[in-house]
Order: sequence, then structure tokens, then C-alpha cells
Amino acid sequence: MLQIKSFTFNPFSENTYILYDETKEALIIDPGCYEKQEKGVLYDFIAKEELTPVKIINTHCHIDHVLGNAFVKKTYKIPLWFHAEEEAILKAVSTYAPNYGFAQYQETNVDHFLKEGEIIKFGNTELIPIWVPGHSPGHLVLFHKKSKQCIAGDTLFQGSIGRTDLPGGDHATLLNAIKEKLFTLPDDVVIYPGHGPSTTIGYEKLNNPFVGKNAVN
Repeated sequence: MLQIKSFTFNPFSENTYILYDETKEALIIDPGCYEKQEKGVLYDFIAKEELTPVKIINTHCHIDHVLGNAFVKKTYKIPLWFHAEEEAILKAVSTYAPNYGFAQYQETNVDHFLKEGEIIKFGNTELIPIWVPGHSPGHLVLFHKKSKQCIAGDTLFQGSIGRTDLPGGDHATLLNAIKEKLFTLPDDVVIYPGHGPSTTIGYEKLNNPFVGKNAVN
């Protein structure tokens, strides 16, 4: 049975997720831990639950979602996976990280480029990557079909959507991708976003001011 543990890290209040099942194998999604205390929180949870991390997955590679990549990769000796179109986004982080107060940011390299529909396996669990561009060019959403749970990164939030004014972003592309990719999922699918509280597909289809039933764009 899939378990999802969330942490809120760094000044951007980014949601980092650990996904694991009864085998104790785990994925670490978007590690945003930067300060020593944040890294300790993540490490202590993994130790307490006796988990074995096997992969890092970045839904996308903006700074707030990758600050802990190097720490996690070094600590657990595990590979980093994300979509090919995010590589340039990741490489750019080191050039602007000091401007945001992250002078100790450590760069790391990708080990595998994920493609839409390529099954991500860990333990007895399988996730389906769904390409939802617009916030960033290679943004992936990770869907667990059996439990109807979705790690959505910065695509769809409770009552909002991801910003599209960063390099590689496009507002119309994101709106279309949400409607064509995410809104075709069942209404009771739970969305775990990159920031803020969880929501459901059904709630956002009715109420989201950007892509919901009464949205005016």
C-alpha cells in the first residue's frame, strides 16, 4: 500500500514528498531541503521508518525543488531522474542560487531522463509520469493509479495553478495541459502539489478560478 509523507522546506515553502510501500523501498520527490535542520528532518524520518530510498525524482527543476538533490544523492547513493527538457533548467540554478541566498547550493547531474508514460517502479508500486508542461517545459506529474493519488509539482494547486512567467513557462500551454491531461483523471484523484495543501481533481474542475468550470481566461 502506497504511503505518502510530506515535508515543507526552504523559504519558498516547497513540498517535498517521500513515497514508500510495505517493502520499505522509497522515492524522494523534489527534495527541497537546504538547511542542516531540514536535511536532518528528512534523514531522521527515513531512518525511523527504516526506509531504503532508491530514486530521486524531480517533477521539474526550479530552485526550490532541487536544493536537496546533492544531499540526498550523496547520502543514499541513488540516481536522479527527471524529464530531458528540465536539464537546462537544473543547470541554470547554480548561476542564480546565490542571488536567492543559497550560496551553499551544490549542483548534481541527472542519471536518467524520464519520458511520459515510462513506468517508475519501486517496491510493489508503480507510478505513471504524465507530461504537463507550461510551468516549466519538462514538468512531469506522477500518478499512482491504484490509490488515485498524484504528485503534481507546480502544475495544479488548491485554487490556483503554477506560475508561468519564469523561463520556459507558457500560460496557455499550462492551461491546456491541465485540462487535457489532469482533468481527464477521475474526480476523486487526490492532488499533492508542490506548495500548499492537497486537493482533488473534482474540486478543481468545479472551483479553480483558472481552469475550473467558471474560469475566465
